[in-house]
Amino acid sequence: ITPTAITIITLSIIMGTILTMSSSNWLMAWIGLELNMLAILPIISKPKTTRASEATIKYFLTQAIASAMMLLSSTTNAWQTGNWDILELKNKFSTTIMALSLMMKMGAAPVHFWLPEVLQGTTLQTALLITTWQKLAPVTLMYMISNNIQPALLMSAGVLSMVVGGLGGINQTQLRKTMAYSSINNLGWTIMIMALSPNLAIMNITIYIIMTTPVFLMMKNTSMKTLQNLTTTWTTSTATTLSIALLMLSTSGLPPFTGFMPKMLALNELITQKLTTLATLAIMTSLISLLFYLRVAYLIMMLTPPMT
Repeated sequence: ITPTAITIITLSIIMGTILTMSSSNWLMAWIGLELNMLAILPIISKPKTTRASEATIKYFLTQAIASAMMLLSSTTNAWQTGNWDILELKNKFSTTIMALSLMMKMGAAPVHFWLPEVLQGTTLQTALLITTWQKLAPVTLMYMISNNIQPALLMSAGVLSMVVGGLGGINQTQLRKTMAYSSINNLGWTIMIMALSPNLAIMNITIYIIMTTPVFLMMKNTSMKTLQNLTTTWTTSTATTLSIALLMLSTSGLPPFTGFMPKMLALNELITQKLTTLATLAIMTSLISLLFYLRVAYLIMMLTPPMT
């Protein structure tokens, strides 16, 4: 790809997200998402492998379906209310379809199937882009319509994402797929708490992005692909490997790390709203995901040769 093409693609990705995040009209938000999606396709397909092409097609199809659902939802709402305003999404059918469409865009369960496959088919930089920057626009839209979505829908999708993220990550040996399930799990917390405290949801996704970015960058620098690589990079780059272990523990929500704070605040909010069963469920699912985060940390800490 030429420098000119890279500049145009980068600007389109940034412009698309900013356009969606700053618009008050469904059509403009949709145009922003489309611009963003079309710009990232050449980046995903940059490695000339069949796996990268497959990932590009999977990404394109899921995003196109989600965009179609988004158009259906906003058009139905405009037809019923005569209003294209994002904050005026009052029709119940529209809000449900829109919530599902945004979940599909960000890769939350039950429409998460594309995310691990796409991440596995691309480079680590692209995986970083998809798990962080590409989530900003859908999460912002969900934040804007959070008052109108039925809380039961958000909470059940949130818990389902936590379970899927936890169980899916346990069996993985590929680090990119592990990170994809970690992303699904963290989105679960974001979506669940979006129903009760949207500001807390934004804080949760922000902290997740801040924690996951260095993990991907360090994996790229040390060319890590599988769990096996983790045990061999210790000798060449000790500080990096140790940082990855600590960041993984932080992402799992283990105290005293940063990742514990949003989870504690989310549980506090659930208990304040008398949703103790949901809080218990959330804790149990975070134990499942803790298992694979701990495994990564264990591989780094225990299976590495002692320093001489």
